[in-house]
Amino acid sequence: MVASTASAVHDTASAGQMLPDVDVCIVGAGPVGATLACRLAKEGITVAIIDRADLPPMEHPDFDGRAYAIAAGPKKLLEEAGVWEVLPLESCPIEDILVTDGRPGEPASSLFLEFTRDDASQPFGWMVEARALRVALNETLHTQPNLTVLAPAEATVERQADGATVRLHDGRTFRASVVVAADGRKSRLRSQAGIPLTKLSYGQTAIVCAIAHEFPHDNGALEHFLPAGPFAQLPMTGTESHPYLSAIVWSDKDGVAERFAALPDEVFAREIERRMGNTRLGKVTPVGRRWTYPLSAQYAQRYTDTRLLLVGDAAHGIHPIAGQGLNLGFRDIIALSDIMITAHAKGEDLGGPALLARYQARCRPANMLMLAATDTLDRLFSNNNPVIRLARDLGIAGVNRFPKLRKAFVRHAMGI
Repeated sequence: MVASTASAVHDTASAGQMLPDVDVCIVGAGPVGATLACRLAKEGITVAIIDRADLPPMEHPDFDGRAYAIAAGPKKLLEEAGVWEVLPLESCPIEDILVTDGRPGEPASSLFLEFTRDDASQPFGWMVEARALRVALNETLHTQPNLTVLAPAEATVERQADGATVRLHDGRTFRASVVVAADGRKSRLRSQAGIPLTKLSYGQTAIVCAIAHEFPHDNGALEHFLPAGPFAQLPMTGTESHPYLSAIVWSDKDGVAERFAALPDEVFAREIERRMGNTRLGKVTPVGRRWTYPLSAQYAQRYTDTRLLLVGDAAHGIHPIAGQGLNLGFRDIIALSDIMITAHAKGEDLGGPALLARYQARCRPANMLMLAATDTLDRLFSNNNPVIRLARDLGIAGVNRFPKLRKAFVRHAMGI
């Protein structure tokens, strides 16, 4: 296997050779795992991060329509990890969020909820292109002292009460105080630990893409609830070719969504316009590739095992209705890095039962509440029952009338 390493660590190991022991071994170099690695390493904690894929090819050079909505709390985490400052492309602030209800091809209900610039002292979030975040993460990973990057590489982890032994498939080994599973929804480490997983299916598929549009978005986002699933428009930084640009997350029934995603550009654009509920963006044009993702929720019954922690999608997955999926993973990292940095400064065991218990107690209850909230929202809004429609429209209009309630929603969603 080829192993790329941080500038402070030279890859001179041959098969069968011991690598330096580390405090923390992270398996999975996606946004959550990579950010945790950078954050801990900046504080003097020695880290090794392993991924089966080679990282540079993840840096798609062309715009591919995918972007992340980064809330204020996670943005601060990325700044502390040294990632935000090296983003190669400008992020777009989200300064207004309009929440509406309706049916395809019809104007939105006159009862709505709007979060405006008066509801927060800073933007609600920032839209960051997926390729930009990957470039910034790779740069930070490979320039951070105390951090060894092993990718592409595969490993077998043996966990004992006093630590973990990590064996790479090329024969090299090292020890770690704790292993962090950041290896996604189908986490092998979670399965190997025998941690039970509960899954909830929504019968929905999300279409993710980008659109150019006739009129500026003014940094405004839209969450429009439709009978088949929510439709979201998120503002993005424009390009020379497309000065007005937005990301789309369109949820529809399984099978139907795939057929919509395969439509010719002109027909696909008309279907998007039918689902906006308003004409504030004018004529739209699809840009880049269209992606489809089956939607489901899942949660691990516990986040820990001997010398093991679950983070991000390995621990939980939720409906994207509130745009909190990645942010929920980042919140795990905010909590875990705070716990580990404090423990490291005190000379505590980073993989000891007490630390693992603190992490689970701090994260799992809040994550379960978010999962329940997004599950309830989808089931409440993804139907066409007239009685339920009236009740939910009155509900969102009621929230709109109380600034203190709006601001409380905003603070929670921003993670501050």
